[in-house]
Amino acid sequence: MPSLIVVQVVVDKPLAQAFDYLWDPSLLGAAPEIGQIVEVPFGRSTLIGLVIKVNTHSDLDANKLKSVSKKAPLPPMDSATLRLMNFASQYYIHGLGETILPTIPQFWKKSANWEKSIAKIHSLESKKQNIKKSENASVGEGYIDESQLNDAQEKALLQLRTSIQEKDFRATLLQGQTGSGKTAVFLNWLKAILEDKTAQALILVPEINLTPQLERRVRAYFPDKKMVVLHSGVSEKKRGIAWYEAFTGSAQIVLGTRLAALTPMPNLRAIVVDEEHDASYKQQDGIRYSARDLAVWRAHDLKIPILLSSATPSLETWMAAKGGRYQYLKLDQRAQGAGLPKVHLVDTRDPQNQFSPGDPDKPLQKTTLSKPLVMAINSNLQKRKQSLVLINRRGYAPVLSCNACSWLSKCHQCSSFMVMHKAGAIARKPILSCHHCGLVKPIPSHCPDCGNADLKGLGQGTQKLEDAIESVWPTAKILRIDTDSSRKGKGAEDLFQEIHNGNVDIVVGTQMIAKGHDYQNIGLVAVLDADSRLFSQDFRASERLFAQLVQVAGRAGRASKEDDQSGDMFIETQFPQSPVFQYAIRHDIDGFMAFLAADREEAQLPPFTYQALIHAEAKSLDQAIRFLNSLKDRLKAAGHITQGLRVYDPVPRSMVKVAGVERAQLVVESDDRKQLQVALEAIDRLLRAESQGRISKSGRIRWLIERDPISV
Repeated sequence: MPSLIVVQVVVDKPLAQAFDYLWDPSLLGAAPEIGQIVEVPFGRSTLIGLVIKVNTHSDLDANKLKSVSKKAPLPPMDSATLRLMNFASQYYIHGLGETILPTIPQFWKKSANWEKSIAKIHSLESKKQNIKKSENASVGEGYIDESQLNDAQEKALLQLRTSIQEKDFRATLLQGQTGSGKTAVFLNWLKAILEDKTAQALILVPEINLTPQLERRVRAYFPDKKMVVLHSGVSEKKRGIAWYEAFTGSAQIVLGTRLAALTPMPNLRAIVVDEEHDASYKQQDGIRYSARDLAVWRAHDLKIPILLSSATPSLETWMAAKGGRYQYLKLDQRAQGAGLPKVHLVDTRDPQNQFSPGDPDKPLQKTTLSKPLVMAINSNLQKRKQSLVLINRRGYAPVLSCNACSWLSKCHQCSSFMVMHKAGAIARKPILSCHHCGLVKPIPSHCPDCGNADLKGLGQGTQKLEDAIESVWPTAKILRIDTDSSRKGKGAEDLFQEIHNGNVDIVVGTQMIAKGHDYQNIGLVAVLDADSRLFSQDFRASERLFAQLVQVAGRAGRASKEDDQSGDMFIETQFPQSPVFQYAIRHDIDGFMAFLAADREEAQLPPFTYQALIHAEAKSLDQAIRFLNSLKDRLKAAGHITQGLRVYDPVPRSMVKVAGVERAQLVVESDDRKQLQVALEAIDRLLRAESQGRISKSGRIRWLIERDPISV
């Protein structure tokens, strides 16, 4: 009688345990392997799972066990990837199944694709290779050979190459002014690594909008290497094929957003995290992981080098470099020899800075566009240079108001206001839209409370600013770039190309326009409403504002070598003496980081302490608060709150209500990372003992543990 084969399988459910299944080699055509993707019956449906253990027995009666129904025609995940997944699951207090399975593309979660997929992929690959042989005869535009690097770039490249020779883990911070040629340095570094035709390299970028430009640049450097792109904007089928090529080692270069950090790559030899400071690397739903931090752990585990690149590094990375844990490389000058833009602070409280267009009916009087900025844009237009104006609010006005009774356009599903959008952006008619829950309503013809027909928008967004600029410069070519304009008609990449082609005089946009783009004719950049992020309950707000100011400043004067043509930056503010703006004037990134470090140390905030959040969501705020208070009391009673560990009182989230759900949070803080880990594991056990999945049996409270939150 053949011996019993039992496999433990994890599935994408909020459950901590794995499930036993029988394995029939005659049906599945092979013996089981750890890391194998399979299809299993689960309840009344079937799910895709992953084999994590192989046994010859089960604690359950074998007659009660179900059998694995299908085996994916894929090799098992390599042991290094499984170690990464296990670490992520443990560190971020998340089930192993709900950590691993979301990293597998939907294409491979449909067993109907399995039979035909491999043959199709090989067929497509042979066609692609034939096309690429003709396309990639020479390097493309944007290629900068090692011989073209300046002295600072050459020095940085030489130091990076020592990490290849050491064949061991080394984390390096490459900090450089915007336009200093960081990309050229790390691509030339990767070139030496990828001379080995079996080697793989991972390049992470924070946002989809940055991917096409960098993709072209990487292809220019590596015309003979197979590269795949992984992000949520790629179609299901293409992403499935790209993931397969990375998974099997046939793709040498993987370029992607944060999820790519968890992509199986059996021959990974180097990792680059571009714009490493960016908050987009932190997942905000499901398992709340940091792609940057997992990339560092992965490099350490594999004993390979990792490069963290940024003009404005995160405080955590900057301190690690200053403290000697990371190698620290700096590029202090722009690659083309261009100077940094001159930064001007415009005090909007000064009456002399207020701009009046002369016509009392013109809407520009209601905007924050200042007189110095208007004069600067006029001068820039005369020089045939492009201007870039950033306001980090999309829509026409953040809120609609009634002058008679002070009615405001509140969202009845969220603790926020519905934003006014004019016709043609995301709807045929003017609408009110909630940017949190997606609720859309027509703009009322009169006040719902008092019947007054005089309703007005308060504040301004990109649409209102666009209209205002058109009223002052009616002959100028104006382009608005935000998530609304980029999903209607031309996509974001086409809109950016309009700027590169010189078809635009003035660009209005959100943070989409602020980073990563190598504009060659921008002579002026301006930041409006900068103060909205200056004062916030989030202690990281000033750090993010400073990074954004440096990034958008870097768009100006990139192609000019003359000091008087290096470009200008205008920041409109009511608080020009704020340290954020004063350090920005001097382009003093290290000075600001040192100031920030001293401020955080005095307040005993990360990275000088370690934090986690316990989230609770319920029908009422009182329920969520009571749930968290009860948890805190039980932690005390069980003796889990020890010296050095602080559990604060529960408070409402900054955005209390979203989509009809009330939200609260409990901050758990420790001076020691391991102590925090022990406490979070205890919290997880307490909550799971009385929950079904991640929903409490009493009160139906949904809870979640978030490690290393980026906003509190």
